This record gives sequence, C-alpha cells and structure tokens, in this order.
Amino acid sequence: MSIQQSDVLYTAVATAENGRDGRVATDDGQLDVVVNPPKAMGGSGAGTNPEQLFAAGYSACFQGALGVVARNEGADISGSTVTAEVGIGKNDEGFGLIVKISATIPNVDDTKAKELIEKAHQVCPYSKATRGNITVELAV
Repeated sequence: MSIQQSDVLYTAVATAENGRDGRVATDDGQLDVVVNPPKAMGGSGAGTNPEQLFAAGYSACFQGALGVVARNEGADISGSTVTAEVGIGKNDEGFGLIVKISATIPNVDDTKAKELIEKAHQVCPYSKATRGNITVELAV
C-alpha cells in the first residue's frame, strides 16, 4: 500500500553527477562518494557503485524491520547481522537486479530465525518497494 505525501516523515535527497561514473552526494553532506562501474562490468572499480549503495540501504532497513518483528515477538536478536547481496545482470529489458538477504541471528534456532526474517520481509520498506519487481531470496 502506498503512502501519501502528507504521510512522509523524512525525505532523503541525493544528487548524482555523470551517472555510474561520477559522484553521488546527499543534500546534508553526510554522504559524498565517487561512483564507478565495478571491474566486473568493465569499470575501474575505484569508487563505490549503485548496487553497493542499494545493498547498504537494504541491509540496514531490513535489520531495522527485523528488530521491530523481534520486539513484537519477544525474540532476542542481539548480535544479529543482515547482509544484502545485490546482483545486476542483463535481462530482456536491458538490466535487472536480484537480491539475497542473509540474516545471522545467534540467539534463536534456525526455524525461529526463518520465521523472523519472513516476517521482516513483509514489513521492510525496501522489501515492499521491490516486491513483484525483482527476485529477493531470504536465507539464514
């Protein structure tokens, strides 16, 4: 379900120069990075790339969603980590993305961990935004 502009609590603003071979910066100066295509795609790999930035945002957002779910269920996720792997490749429409989200939750068994990440996937804003658009695999 979409939100309306009146529901927005925060808006991140970033501006890119020269696309995948340039620079990206946020309006508040907290992020200012050189972006270059990775070597695997013929670039220099000297800077970060959009897939790494997406993976960083998705993993942080998913970890937050996992925390919300765990609190609601009384589960201890202290020491947990979430890793997002974002792949880019050619498809019929040019290029597409694929994501693998892996969570390590040391204080719960694998069955409970799988349940928690499935529920987190339902509430994570990044998961909601990508649902039906790209393949997202979940793993513990």
